[in-house]
Amino acid sequence: MYALIAAIPILVTIVLMIGFNWGAKKALPLAWVIASVIALLVWKQNWLAVASFSIAGALSSVDVLVIIFGAILIMNTLKHSGAVVAIQRVFRNISPDRRIQAIIVGFIFGAFIEGAAGFGTPAALAAPLLISLGFPPLAAAIVALIYNSVPVSFGGVGTPTNAITAVLEGQITATGTDIEAFKLTITKYTAAAHGIAALFIIFIGIMIMVRLFGKNKSFKDAFPVLPFCLFVALVFDFFYLGFAFFFGPAFPSLIGSMCTLFVIILASKKGFLIPKETWDFDKRENWDASWLSRQEVKPDVDNGMSSVLAWTPYLIIAALLVATRLPAIGLKAWLNANGIVKLTNILGVEGSSWAWKVLNNPGIFPFIITCLLTFALHKMSGEKVKEVFKDTWKQVTGAFVALIFGCAMVYVYRNTTVMADLPEGLKAMDAALGATSTPTMLLCMAKALADLAGQAYVIFAPLIGVLGAFMSGSNTVSNNLFAPLQFETASLIGISPLIVSALQNVGGAAGNMVCVNNVVAACATTGTLGNEGKIIKTNAVPCAIYCLIAIIVLGGAIIVLKHDPLGMVANIMAAKGG
Repeated sequence: MYALIAAIPILVTIVLMIGFNWGAKKALPLAWVIASVIALLVWKQNWLAVASFSIAGALSSVDVLVIIFGAILIMNTLKHSGAVVAIQRVFRNISPDRRIQAIIVGFIFGAFIEGAAGFGTPAALAAPLLISLGFPPLAAAIVALIYNSVPVSFGGVGTPTNAITAVLEGQITATGTDIEAFKLTITKYTAAAHGIAALFIIFIGIMIMVRLFGKNKSFKDAFPVLPFCLFVALVFDFFYLGFAFFFGPAFPSLIGSMCTLFVIILASKKGFLIPKETWDFDKRENWDASWLSRQEVKPDVDNGMSSVLAWTPYLIIAALLVATRLPAIGLKAWLNANGIVKLTNILGVEGSSWAWKVLNNPGIFPFIITCLLTFALHKMSGEKVKEVFKDTWKQVTGAFVALIFGCAMVYVYRNTTVMADLPEGLKAMDAALGATSTPTMLLCMAKALADLAGQAYVIFAPLIGVLGAFMSGSNTVSNNLFAPLQFETASLIGISPLIVSALQNVGGAAGNMVCVNNVVAACATTGTLGNEGKIIKTNAVPCAIYCLIAIIVLGGAIIVLKHDPLGMVANIMAAKGG
C-alpha cells in the first residue's frame, strides 16, 4: 500500500510523458510537488525538512548542469566557427561503401561527439553528415540513433556515470565504501557490458540499414562487412575498456573513440577488410517517400578552416582532461582541495547539506576554458560568440528544469526520515526492516520490488534504466531518478548494488535509441518529422538485444559468479547482523 502511494509521482510522470506527450521539463516539476505532498501528508514529514531537502536536491544538480552547459557550448562554438564542416571533410573520401560510411561516421564519429558533448548531439551532427554523403534522411536518423548507445554512459566526459555516483553518494558512504573506488568500479562494469554489446550492435545497425533501405531488402547484404564490423569493435573496445579500467569515466568515449577513429581511417584507406563489392542505396528516384526529408537540410557553410585548426579544441580538451584527471601530475589533488562551495544544515535542518567542487567540474575546466580559447583561436566575431551562448541556452533550458526538479524529488524520496508519528503501516514496515533502516518513500518502493522480484530483479534493472531514458530523454536524468531505487532494492535482496547500478547505467544508455526526445531531435535535424513512431518501433529491437546482453553479462556476474565488488553486500549484511 505505502509502496504504491510512494510510486504515485513516478507513475504520474510516466503517464504524462508517454500518454500525454508531456516533456520532462513539465512533468518532473509536477512530480516533485506530488512527492512533497505525499511526504507531508502520509509520511508526516516536517514542511521545513521537505523544503530543505528539495533545495539540497536542486543544488546537487548544479554539477551536472554546468557540465551539460559546457559540453553544448563547445559543440555550438565549433559549429558557429566553421570547425564542424572542416571536421566533416575528413570523412568524405574514406570509402564509397555506405556500410563503411555508416560505421565510421555513425558509430565512431558519433561516439566521439557523444564523448565530448552527449545529450543528443551525435544525432544532430552525425545524421546530417550521413545525408550529405548520400544517405536517405530516415536511414541516417535510424543509424545515428542505434549507434548512440555504446558511448552514452560516458558521454559529456562521463556525465551519466558521474551523476549516478553523485546521486548515490549518501547510500554509498553508508556502506563504508569509498566514493572514488565506487566510481572507478562502476565504470569498469558499465564499460564491460557496453564493450561486449559493441561486438553485436555495430553489425546489427548495418543489418537493419540494408534490410530497410537496401535495393534487395536483404540481411545478406550485411554479411560481407561483418569482418570489418568485428575489427572496428575490437579496436574500439581496446581503447574504450583500457581508458575505462585505468582512468575512469571521463575518457572512454571521448579519447577512446578519437584513437579508434585514427586507426580505422588509416585501415580503411588501405582497404583493410573492406568488401570488394561496394554496396550502395538504390537510385534516389526509387526511394520511398517516407525516407525523404520534408524540409531542406541546409549544410553548414564551409569557410575553408584547416582540419588541424578545427580539431585543435578537442586536442586541448583531451590534454586538459589528462592533466586534471591523472593523480601523478598533481593537478587533480589541487583542484579537489580548492574552490569548494558548500552549505550545511540548509534552513536549519540537520543533515541537509550540499557541496560543489567548482574547479574539478569538467564543464568549467576544460570545456568553458577551451571555448574561451577557441573564440580567439578561430577568430570568432562578437556576434558569433553571442549566437553561441544564445543557442546553447535554448538547448539546455529543458534539461536544466528536468534535472533540478528530478533531483529535488529524489532527495525528498530519500530523506523522508524526520517524521513525527509514524502511521501504523509504516511502523510495521520499520519493524520488518530492522533497526538499521527507516521506511522512507524510497525504501518502501525498494522493499516492494525486492519482495516481488527477488534475485530475478537483474532482469528488470536495465529495463528501468531504459524506461527512465525513454521518459526523460537522457541517461543522466534516468540515473538521477532511478539509481537510488535500484541501489536500495539490490541492497534489500542481497545482491551487489554496484552491479545493479551499472545495469541501470547501461539500460539508460540503451534507452537513448528509443527515447522520445532524441528521436524527435533526430527527425527534426534530418527533416523526417512524422516518422517518430516508425523509428521507435525499429530501434526497439536493437534496444531489447542490448538489454539482453547487459543482463547476461552483468546479471551473470551477480547470479552465477556471485560478484560482490568492493565487498558492499558483505558490508550491508554485516550492518544488518550488527
